[in-house]
Amino acid sequence: MNKFLLLPLAAVAALLSASAPAQNLDAQRTAMRTAIDNAERGQFDANAATALRNHPLYGWLEFSALRRNIDTLPTAQAQDFLKRYQGQAVAESFRSAWLPALARRQDWPTFQANWKASNDPGLRCAELNARQATGKADAQWTSDAQALWRSAGKSLPDGCDPVFAVLASRGGLPPALRWERIDAAADAQQAAVMRAAARGLPAAEQAQANDYAAFVDKPDARALNWPKNDRSRRIAVDGLQKLAKADPGAAELQLPQYAQSLGLSADQQGQVLYEIALWTVASYLPDSARRLAAVPESAYDERLHEWRTREAMARGDWPAALVAIRKMPASQRNDSRWRWFEGRLLEKTGKPTEATALYRAASTEPTFHGFLAADKLKQPYTLCPWNPGDSASAKSAVAREPALVRAIELFKIERPSWAAREWADALTRFDDSQRRLAVEVASNNGWFDRAVFALKGPQEMRLYNLRFPLHHDDSIRREAARNALDPAWIAAEIRAESIFNPNARSPANAMGLMQVLPATGASVAKSIGLSGYGGAASLYDSDTNIAIGTAYLRQLMDKYNGLPYVTIAAYNAGPTPTARWQSQRPEYDPDFWIETISYKETREYVARVLAFSVIYDWRLNGNALTLSDRMIGKTQGARKAFSCQQSP
Repeated sequence: MNKFLLLPLAAVAALLSASAPAQNLDAQRTAMRTAIDNAERGQFDANAATALRNHPLYGWLEFSALRRNIDTLPTAQAQDFLKRYQGQAVAESFRSAWLPALARRQDWPTFQANWKASNDPGLRCAELNARQATGKADAQWTSDAQALWRSAGKSLPDGCDPVFAVLASRGGLPPALRWERIDAAADAQQAAVMRAAARGLPAAEQAQANDYAAFVDKPDARALNWPKNDRSRRIAVDGLQKLAKADPGAAELQLPQYAQSLGLSADQQGQVLYEIALWTVASYLPDSARRLAAVPESAYDERLHEWRTREAMARGDWPAALVAIRKMPASQRNDSRWRWFEGRLLEKTGKPTEATALYRAASTEPTFHGFLAADKLKQPYTLCPWNPGDSASAKSAVAREPALVRAIELFKIERPSWAAREWADALTRFDDSQRRLAVEVASNNGWFDRAVFALKGPQEMRLYNLRFPLHHDDSIRREAARNALDPAWIAAEIRAESIFNPNARSPANAMGLMQVLPATGASVAKSIGLSGYGGAASLYDSDTNIAIGTAYLRQLMDKYNGLPYVTIAAYNAGPTPTARWQSQRPEYDPDFWIETISYKETREYVARVLAFSVIYDWRLNGNALTLSDRMIGKTQGARKAFSCQQSP
């Protein structure tokens, strides 16, 4: 157990004053974490925290203490905090917590004195309430309130109700403006918002608006008697689109009667047919091909183009799949994925020589399908790493930026949302070169996901050492050997699951580097006789997590006949959908099986992990097992070199 967790803050301060007079952040880190935790429990003692006063995170420590009593915080104390930390992320975080507190106690003058423009609807409504309460509800106030009303097709916070009540009392919500919001809410399929916006309409109009809302909730034959105008047609489309998501068959049956009665245009019918087809083909239901064919070409977008191709692939109708790809817009068709599949489909339809140019074009991309194309051509993999050659002094200067120092310290004490705010603040002062160096500084401190979220553009995508970190190398190699798996695959799984963050936790409660669920962790730990496993908390230990995650992959590999591509799908989606995909498309080639997975997340996850495995093989060994061998479980095949086939 951490020795500081049992100490009162005064004892922590005394210990630090003796051990870290030079503000050694490593030495103070545990004490700062404990002090913040204590402050959030109401145990902050400013006098006892003297030893931490010069720590970069002292402002966040104060913030933790102030936020606990935000509703009763004296104004002078709050304003003093804002003044001392002006320009820092912590000040704006505090302001975002304090302004709602001022609104709750209706201290409008103080609210206005500390207001800063915000995109938060609740704060915007509070500011409008403040202006109204202090006699500043002028023409500009009316214009601002109307703009907020117009902007939202979805529900707004309760604090907005007084604003709109005053606006209505002043004649600022005429029927035309109410109908604007009703229309927007219908498009957002928010029937409750439609009803709320209709409450100030004349009785007959309100009745009509409520009838529209009822239709959006559940289409009803009363719509056949609606006024035959643009609004009725628009809302009929909204309601039928919503129905199509839940029951595409019912939407298909009802569309003709409303189309005829209300005079829906071909484009409007196409919008409904699009949703009917999309929600049919997403589950590969029997009517998928027919419903896709019913959608006018003018209604197709990239999403539906992809689904039309997948649906034909899922049926093994190679000519139809080839036609579907060739109907894609050029920008989509030229992606390495569809170049690969156009080539594959040409081969399937007896035209292998025409496929070569497509494979050649796809093979220049360091992607799953690009690597497959290089395999097909028996060429090296294309990889063009970039080394910017930045100076050590430039990197050192970036590392000293106070906001970046705070961001990294917050990451290290597991305050990710605060760390992200400091990071965003630091980036406002960096040019592109400095931003790239900041990513490197973060990575050197174990904060690897900045390379995923902050690098951008084709050139920065070539910073492979940053984008594909190597960490816990010994554990990965040891557990891979123990389970007869490729260490590059294990590294790729970690990169895909957590970006090497041992403290990662998903909304589904998957934990640690390999995002293991507690029940899975307990089961696997028992099955492999893992000594010292102490329950779910053990999954945050990197060695334990890698041991369990790798053993679980081995169990899945054994279950799925040694096929990594099926194993990866099961690791992401679970056994039930994986069994369904196997039964629907047995004996499919791996690339077609992966592409026809019905879950977008899993489909992209499998391709991503396999491509990452190739890159990690390069990072670990300088060359790689071919992807074609890797995805079917061959571990001793030919290895492939990498070369740069494009201009650096």
